[in-house]
Amino acid sequence: MNVFSHPEFDNHEHLSFFCDPETGLKAIVAIHNTSRGPALGGCRMFPYATDEAALRDVLRLSRGMTYKSALANLDLGGGKSVILGDPRKHKTEAMLEAMGKHLEGLGGQYIAAEDSGTSVPDLKVMGRHTQHVAGIAERIGFDGQPSNGDPSPATAYGTFIGLKAAVRHKLGRDDLTGLKVAIQGIGNVGFRLARHLKEAGAQLWVYDIYAENMQRAVDELGAKPASAEDILFLPVDVVAPCAMGAVLNDDSIPLLKAPVVAGAANNLLEREDHDQALKDRGILYAPDFAINAGGIIDVFYERTGASPDTVRAHVDTIGDTLTEIFTRSERSGRPTGAIANELAEERFRKHEGRGNPVPERMARAG
Repeated sequence: MNVFSHPEFDNHEHLSFFCDPETGLKAIVAIHNTSRGPALGGCRMFPYATDEAALRDVLRLSRGMTYKSALANLDLGGGKSVILGDPRKHKTEAMLEAMGKHLEGLGGQYIAAEDSGTSVPDLKVMGRHTQHVAGIAERIGFDGQPSNGDPSPATAYGTFIGLKAAVRHKLGRDDLTGLKVAIQGIGNVGFRLARHLKEAGAQLWVYDIYAENMQRAVDELGAKPASAEDILFLPVDVVAPCAMGAVLNDDSIPLLKAPVVAGAANNLLEREDHDQALKDRGILYAPDFAINAGGIIDVFYERTGASPDTVRAHVDTIGDTLTEIFTRSERSGRPTGAIANELAEERFRKHEGRGNPVPERMARAG
């Protein structure tokens, strides 16, 4: 397995592979850049088809966290970790404890948070052996409700705010009554986004790999079920991918009917040039690492002890950031992803003297 010559390796500061035969743990931790502060990013557990797929994911996602934090004006760097395995079959407390011991050995360079395949209770198990986990404190959340540290409510709310900004810019409307939205992935974030949209009067179409998630959206939100093959290509106003990444590619982009793509999933573009492909089709793309930053904002403030109102006010700025991105894109003729990348670098340069310079590549967020 090549590392330094890997196409996704981007001058990462640290990369570690950890194996614990006793518990079955196989994990990779990637720290991309710590110029703004310690690297914070989710710990993902996923049944990767190959070790190469896991390496590619952790490199891309960690780099994206550098950009996400900079774009959100947070004093954090970018990192990510992945555990190889099916979270529904292979996850054990012993495995999570072993992961916590490995994180502790990194000395605070990387702080882990919840991600796909892991939960707040999982992070608490890791926390038995390390203080370098986040998003686990019980407190009053940004929405005024009791929170166990789960960043999903903030991620979903920020995505909702960003989606509204995209609809305002592209469709010229603030009222979401009757807006048609197709949501791919109705998990922790996707369902909450759907609920925000339902409360705003939108019509919903949903798909999820787990039938029970789809049924819940149908029963509680009046959503219409769609198939895996159709969900991205329905004749709706907005497509909101909230599952895995790389769904915007050579095959899918020509078939999109929605004029807006605005979802919470990470790494929506399979390749950087798909940013331009969306623009060429007249589709407004809300860059994922801009729109889904609510979670990391929430986790950051958990560590500072800020009030819920402070957190919510910061998450609300996601709409302003996206509006700036859309406006710059329109004025310059350049695609929104490239503009978001550029804006993140502008915000990053204020901290360049503290560490590595910003890599001049399209961000991939996690």
